[in-house]
Amino acid sequence: MTVKPLGDRVVIKNCEAEETTKSGIILTSAAKEKPQMAIVLAVGPGGNVDGKEITMHVKEGQKVIYSKYAGTEVKVDGEELIIVRQSDILAVVE
Repeated sequence: MTVKPLGDRVVIKNCEAEETTKSGIILTSAAKEKPQMAIVLAVGPGGNVDGKEITMHVKEGQKVIYSKYAGTEVKVDGEELIIVRQSDILAVVE
């Protein structure tokens, strides 16, 4: 199944959280911090959203940093995805 976002929405998938600290301590799943870095899987067409013309600035395959509590989490074919607005994406990591 494919997810095709509408308007200024972007579908992202979290990058894996670090399992060890820099000093080598292994973290349990409860101690891991939710990552704010993700890979862009799909990008909406942009266009006229809420009366404003939106141009999409992110592309599929880019690594991005997004707001900590942004988006809607969905499960598609066993994968956990997040659908966010482009404005919730803070930066592109190069």
